[in-house]
Amino acid sequence: MAHAPELWDFWIDRGGTFTDVVGRAPDGALTPLKLLSENPEAYDDAAIEGIRRLLGGTIDAARIGTVKMGTTVATNALLERKGDPTILLITKGFRDALRIAYQARPDIFAKEIILPEQLYDRVIEVEERLRADGGIELALKDEGVLAPLAQAKADGIDAVAIVLMHAWKNPEHEAALAALVRGMGFAQVSVSHEVSPLVKLVGRGDTTVVDAYLSPILRRYVARVADALGATPAGEPGPTLQFMMSSGGMTAAEKFQGKDAILSGPAGGVVGMVETAADADFSRVIGFDMGGTSTDVAHFAGDYERAFDTEVAGVRIRAPMMRIHTVAAGGGSILHAEPGRFRVGPDSAGANPGPACYRRGGPLTVTDANVMLGKLRPEFFPRVFGPDQDAALDAEVVRARFVSIAEAEGKSPEEVAEGFLTIAIENMANAIKKISVQRGYDVTKYLLNAFGGAAGQHACLVADSLGMEAVLIHPLSGLLSAYGIGRATVSASRQQALVQPLDAESLNAIEALATDLRGAVSSELSEQGVDPGAATIVTRLHLRYAGTDTALPVLWAGDATAARSEFETAHKAQFGFVSLDKPVTVETVEVEMTEPARATDAVSKIQ
Repeated sequence: MAHAPELWDFWIDRGGTFTDVVGRAPDGALTPLKLLSENPEAYDDAAIEGIRRLLGGTIDAARIGTVKMGTTVATNALLERKGDPTILLITKGFRDALRIAYQARPDIFAKEIILPEQLYDRVIEVEERLRADGGIELALKDEGVLAPLAQAKADGIDAVAIVLMHAWKNPEHEAALAALVRGMGFAQVSVSHEVSPLVKLVGRGDTTVVDAYLSPILRRYVARVADALGATPAGEPGPTLQFMMSSGGMTAAEKFQGKDAILSGPAGGVVGMVETAADADFSRVIGFDMGGTSTDVAHFAGDYERAFDTEVAGVRIRAPMMRIHTVAAGGGSILHAEPGRFRVGPDSAGANPGPACYRRGGPLTVTDANVMLGKLRPEFFPRVFGPDQDAALDAEVVRARFVSIAEAEGKSPEEVAEGFLTIAIENMANAIKKISVQRGYDVTKYLLNAFGGAAGQHACLVADSLGMEAVLIHPLSGLLSAYGIGRATVSASRQQALVQPLDAESLNAIEALATDLRGAVSSELSEQGVDPGAATIVTRLHLRYAGTDTALPVLWAGDATAARSEFETAHKAQFGFVSLDKPVTVETVEVEMTEPARATDAVSKIQ
């Protein structure tokens, strides 16, 4: 949707500690605003409050054009296990498949294996079975699920995840079961062949359960924001509400799903880091996004890097997500002075109570260390603290706390604060090494694009630690995730498993599936007011050597030889070898369509 000259647009990133709002006025001027994400004494929702303030105190739908948002609502619900109660319907005999999963042991020497808490509350086994080729081994018998479903409905459970064996190949049983469940009145029904039509029961199952578990919470939040703004569907008069997906594209509010929301805010930061680096003529960039709760780092060398198999909070998710590495070292990371050692994080003070200097009785944090060292000056920081939200940072209580630690350690308070900062810097530098040096990239030849509320205080120290020579701090670096959300465009993608050899005989099957996926993606864009004819179309194959497990994405232009060559180049770079005589399997076909960027999305004037 083009920017209407008489309307305000808003780009919002609702983070764990702060909510960043960038308002674009009718004359193109950009006005930034930063609010605490949780401030119950002052407002109910930070995003709505930010819009209200920038509009002069009243939300007037007639003055709002497009509102683009990224939110941590789904992420927080997943981390804290506060999603909706969910039922899992799964093929008989596989009730524990998602709990057992791949029996991975991240801590190989741990004597007690603590499994992540499962997202589903109940399991109902379904009498049916499909063979690996999609043939029916045992026809669906749905009589046995009626009573347990009715009981669950009576107990207040309203979300259902349906995951049947080999349904990616033949969705007949899942479709019939979904119709039955929806007919019983369940509000949220996530079906694996719709959510993630890919091979591997565990990944497909976990993704479907996550979608059922989180989508109701998202739907309620989206409805609350839409009601407050008076939002309408794309193409209709009134404000348009869009949300950032984990893949880095925007989607209409009504199409925002749980599985696509896990990295909603951080994905905006990746888009922002790439766009601002390109504006400054840098093509290789490391993103360093240090916020209040954590630090996100990302790598870009010409193409957005996405992961399709991601584990978040112990749950495997098979959906396109920006490849972002996160460490628990943010401005709010708590400083622990333990006998014999200092430690930073992983726990965070969050927005409430926040760091000690926030006047809410919080603990010492990385932010307080910067106050102690004079890197954060209370006279230059917004006066938004205290009961009346008009007081400056409290430097006195910070010094008193550091003096207490310094006396016990026999050091000066400045030395103690410097020691804590050194630990935090090393944590962040190691995170950048993990996405660059450990994957064969020479990080010294990259730009470090520092953004997030706390990155500017630490960017040069991190760059020195890594031997990087170029650092970019954009005028909107403190709100770059919100700005990136504003620069992002509507996109849609589909993935479908194929599992056929990459050879001349499979070309027709590849093209037929790609054509079907293009049709589905084109329809989704059309429903959001985007002309598919003007959109950029990218088709990818996810290839792996036959008998192996890890598929790598390559561009597909109809040439099997070129696709194999690109796959082997990527395989050599990632694994260090190729097997020239081994057949290659097409595991998945992917199609992505993206709305063209608009010149009006660039920065014009910053207030």
